[in-house]
Amino acid sequence: MRGGMGNMQSMMRQMQKMQKKVTEEQEKLNQTEFTGVAPDDMVKVVFTGDHRMKDIVINPEAIDEDDPDMLQDLIVAAVNDAMNRVDSETNKTMGKYTKGIPGM
Repeated sequence: MRGGMGNMQSMMRQMQKMQKKVTEEQEKLNQTEFTGVAPDDMVKVVFTGDHRMKDIVINPEAIDEDDPDMLQDLIVAAVNDAMNRVDSETNKTMGKYTKGIPGM
């Protein structure tokens, strides 16, 4: 019975270590900046890993008073590109901790 408790304590220590690593990785990821771009670099956006927009740069050539839909489409494309980059890096970084866990 005693050996079982020792194994349980060891397992708990390992889980605490892993939880600390996960938290550190998540904090690092949250501070990382990801740039998304629209075609021809007409719009660039910068997001952090926690999905907060930090910057948007719109090329003046993208501003056409007669076609506001084009600018909207370019912004959407740049934001989607940035979000894909955030999600990809998040999956790559955090996936090593969640691999094999159901629902993750």
